[in-house]
Amino acid sequence: MLNMIRERLRQGHRTGKFPRQEPSLPERFRGLPEVAANLTHPQINVAVNGCPFNALSEINGKMQIDLGRCIFCADCPAVAEGALSFSRDYRLAASHRDDLRYGDDIYRLADKLNERMLKLFGRSLKLRQVSAGGCNACEADLNVLGTLVYDLGRFGIQFVASPRHADGILVTGPVTENMKSALLDTYAAIPEPKLVIASGACAIGGGPFRDCAEVNNGIGELLPVDLYIPGCPPHPFTALDALLRLLGKR
Repeated sequence: MLNMIRERLRQGHRTGKFPRQEPSLPERFRGLPEVAANLTHPQINVAVNGCPFNALSEINGKMQIDLGRCIFCADCPAVAEGALSFSRDYRLAASHRDDLRYGDDIYRLADKLNERMLKLFGRSLKLRQVSAGGCNACEADLNVLGTLVYDLGRFGIQFVASPRHADGILVTGPVTENMKSALLDTYAAIPEPKLVIASGACAIGGGPFRDCAEVNNGIGELLPVDLYIPGCPPHPFTALDALLRLLGKR
C-alpha cells in the first residue's frame, strides 16, 4: 500500500488543463480548413472536380467547403493546388447543418443550448453512444474521453449503457440499413426532452460511404440533430470542445 501511495505521488496530477489551457497539438494535425482568397476559376475547378467526396463546390465564383462531407484526407487536390490548407484549429463543432458549409468567411461555431435545456443538462449530461455502422475510429476517439487525461466526467458528462438513463444520443457511423431500426428504437427509448449529436463525417453525411445502397447518408434525415462534430474521426479535443460549447462552458 505504501508503495502504491509513493508511486501515485511520484506520478502527480495527469489530467489535462483543458479548457483553461489550450491543447498542444502536433505539427501534422489537420484542423479547420482554410480556403485561400482570390482563387482563379481554373484553381477552383481542379479542386472541386478532384474531391472524391464532393466536399468542395463553387458558389458565386468562390470555393466553398462542406465540413459535413470533408474527411480531411492527406491527398486533397485542393491542397496541391494551393486552394486549401489545414490549420491547427481543433474547434469544428456547429449547431446547424448549413453552418458546416463555408468559404473564406468566418466559421460559425456551435451555440449553447437554450436556457431551459441548460437548466436541465448544464451540470449533468448523460449520453447513449450508438455506433450505426462505423469503422470504430470515431468510437475509439470517443472512448479516449474517459481516460484520465481528458476526464470527461469532471464536466458532468458521462456515457451510459441504457437509453433509459440518457439525456441524449451520440451517433457515429453512416447508419447502415441493419442499424437503422436499432438507432431509431434507441432514440425512442430516451425520455423527452432529449439531444441528438452527430459525430464524424459518416454520421453527418455518410462519409466515404455516401450514396451507397446500404447506408442512409448519416442521421440528418432520420433524427433532429442538435450538434454536429466534423472529422474523420474527430479528435478527442474537437469532441470535448463541442460538448462543452453545447453546455455553455466554452
